[in-house]
Amino acid sequence: MNGNNLVADFIAETSWSQLPSAVRHIAHLALLDTLGTTLVGTLTPVSQITAQYAERRWPGDEATILLRDGHASAVGAAFANGYAANGIDIDDCGLYTRGHPGVQIIPTALALAEVQRLSGAEMLTGVVVGYEVAHRAARIWHATHDVYQACGSWGSVACAAVAAHLMGLDKQQTEHALGIADYQAPNLPMMRDIDNPAMVKHGIGWGAMNGIVSAELAERGFTGVPSLFGLEAYQDWVADVGEHYLIVDGLAWKRYACCAWDHAVILGIDELMKEYGFGAEDIARVRVETFHETVRLGTELPSTTEEAQFNLAWPLAAFIVDGEVGPGQILEHALEREDIRHLAERIEAVETEALNNLYCLACEGDPRGKYASNVTVELRDGRTLETGHVEGEINFPQQTWDEPGLEEKFRWLTGYVLDEDRIDALIEMLRAFENVSDVRKLIELLTR
Repeated sequence: MNGNNLVADFIAETSWSQLPSAVRHIAHLALLDTLGTTLVGTLTPVSQITAQYAERRWPGDEATILLRDGHASAVGAAFANGYAANGIDIDDCGLYTRGHPGVQIIPTALALAEVQRLSGAEMLTGVVVGYEVAHRAARIWHATHDVYQACGSWGSVACAAVAAHLMGLDKQQTEHALGIADYQAPNLPMMRDIDNPAMVKHGIGWGAMNGIVSAELAERGFTGVPSLFGLEAYQDWVADVGEHYLIVDGLAWKRYACCAWDHAVILGIDELMKEYGFGAEDIARVRVETFHETVRLGTELPSTTEEAQFNLAWPLAAFIVDGEVGPGQILEHALEREDIRHLAERIEAVETEALNNLYCLACEGDPRGKYASNVTVELRDGRTLETGHVEGEINFPQQTWDEPGLEEKFRWLTGYVLDEDRIDALIEMLRAFENVSDVRKLIELLTR
């Protein structure tokens, strides 16, 4: 049996009752985290644009666009909610993916579960299927593409898996859905957006849209090529699907609303500030030694939230000034703040070969790899402070988050858009979401 057969069997046959308890637990946390990022992401311009577009071009009453009065087809809702979920770039990261699985998988699962009136357990099973396929699809995708591809590429295949499972496609239809999504996946040259940050970003909405369309076509008899899971060179990478659940140790939660490449830098400055007690007013200059991709983020002052997220100097300066990097620092209304701008202009970044090598190992899933940086701070009183190599929280397995911590993050983010009573109700429902008989009960709490 080749990888296509194995993955299709896994997608078609997986049920909530057979999943290990550790997998179920992580699925709950993934849903909690991604819903939080989605709700606060509705404040972004990209969310407003894509929601209005979905309502107009994919009209219908099948599924809900979150925190709006409007509805759309399942495709439209997943498209719009996906862009909201990644709107401020504080969503999860995945092993082997070099990107963001949850913000494609969960909007896809939510839209289809609403359409089909599925239970919480059924939706969560689709979420697990999506993550397991995402990790493996992304690993092969990056190995077979010379240009670093953003999330909507391999995410198309993962979302097709979610859709095939929740729609109840048979194994042959599922194989075709994967092949259609693979063949029709968008070409997303990630570093072009790093160099010129724009709303296209990770292509999240296109991954969700392509996944659902591919499953709907396969259901109707449309055929696809054999998917990447059948490539002979990568059979070992898919052979353990359904036995080894990568979701357990393969997710990393984000603390800061900016590119994951920045997180080691912010953690380093945080450690220095706590140890030596200085503030923004004490800093003469900051020098960051890091890997190539982080340097590519640049230090130019941003004028849009996308430019602020794909930036090195702005999030670091914002953290030094405010002690956090969230909606209050990364949305457009904050970008004229002179205290942050003045400090950001005194931050420089250089790459080192040693840190490049550590990052490359991390991308391959090698336990020796790290998203690491070294931060040097020159103070106005003449002192020079240095972190040495600091590893950020984007590592696998991640040790720094637990359920209370993610609930606190959820409260922080959703506090920008919801009142406390609704936040309490959401958390209570999500804690035991597998017992919810109809996902529309959750949807009722996610409308305006």
